[in-house]
Amino acid sequence: MSEADVPKAGPAGHLWPLPLVAGLLPVAAALAALWLSISLELIPACNPFFDGCVSISRAGRHDLPNHIFRALVLPAAVLQALTWLLCAAWLRSMDTEARRLLRVLPWLGVLAGIFLVLYGTFLGTEGEAYRWMRRYGVIFYFGLTFLCMLIASGALWRLARAGKIAPPARMDRLLIGLCAVTLVIGLAQVFAPPWLGGEDLKNRLENILEWYAALAFTLFFLALAWLWRHARFNARLTSGGQS
Repeated sequence: MSEADVPKAGPAGHLWPLPLVAGLLPVAAALAALWLSISLELIPACNPFFDGCVSISRAGRHDLPNHIFRALVLPAAVLQALTWLLCAAWLRSMDTEARRLLRVLPWLGVLAGIFLVLYGTFLGTEGEAYRWMRRYGVIFYFGLTFLCMLIASGALWRLARAGKIAPPARMDRLLIGLCAVTLVIGLAQVFAPPWLGGEDLKNRLENILEWYAALAFTLFFLALAWLWRHARFNARLTSGGQS
């Protein structure tokens, strides 16, 4: 085997921008669609985080906002799936006690991405079948992503307690806190509306909770990006020879 046949290591590629972009694209899609829908007078001007006047889906359902929303959400789904795949590999390399649970993480992450694609693809389409795919696409996306968050944050918390990793600013606790907040939001979406009087009030609460759940997801991906940057989690390609 000659020297020319030896695979050569290429430059290391920083991976922390992946969760950063994966987390920012959906919020950019939602805010851009909201702003355009208000500007085009498709929805009333309001702050959905406080007024609950519109859901994320309604903000990006029609005309130009719909096209912008899809253009940002669909690649975000792919990037989020890739983030969970790499996150599982990163955690498995350090966490020997939870390898069995971490094997499930990539599958859950890929499924979450598929359901986000399903939701984004059929947002704005008419028909009962399409409405069903949109509804369950977003439900399963939120549920599966939350499970990914639980598994990842639990593994990071164990690693921090074992002294195998030193998260900056105790990010392991922050991630656990984001999971707790997301769980409270989910429980409130299920149990709070029946206690409220009036359909309008129920819809407003559900819309508010949906926006804050999406915000919690975004913060989780941003925190993960910070952790990867701090841990110098890189990918190194090899060139030449056989793979």
